[in-house]
Amino acid sequence: MSDPDRLPLGWSPAFVGLGANLGDAAGMLRETLAQLACLPDTRLRAASSLYRTAPLEATGPDYINAVAWLDTGLTPIDLLAQLQALEQRAGRERPYRNAPRTLDLDLLLHGDAVRNDPVLTLPHPRMHQRAFVLVPLAELCPDLQVPGQGRLPDLLKGLDSQPIRRLA
Repeated sequence: MSDPDRLPLGWSPAFVGLGANLGDAAGMLRETLAQLACLPDTRLRAASSLYRTAPLEATGPDYINAVAWLDTGLTPIDLLAQLQALEQRAGRERPYRNAPRTLDLDLLLHGDAVRNDPVLTLPHPRMHQRAFVLVPLAELCPDLQVPGQGRLPDLLKGLDSQPIRRLA
């Protein structure tokens, strides 16, 4: 395939939010980006810079966050299962809501898919409220239209109160 913007039939762009705040969080995200590139029927198109943010609606150490842009032939549910398997291999535990974590992977968008069921909600239901998602996402796709939520530049306007710092 000579044109990197042309996807194989049945493939979709997908965006995944990455976060960690335990152990070597930056190292974990770099390792996870390499693992995302190895998922079946998936290629890593791009990754944002790493960003440091304070926990939102939680306590604990600062988070390191990023967003990965994937092209994938996996269905949203199959991709979610792959992401959850990566979290498990990284030692992810869920003792309580918003607990500190070794790795958190959120499927933010999968093509233009819109769904809301007990297994998966797309677009991610809180992504429009989180600078740690939207700032790295804007680095990759500054004019992105988020289905049902609006244009990325408009969504970013209300998040000035959430400090975020790009890491070198």
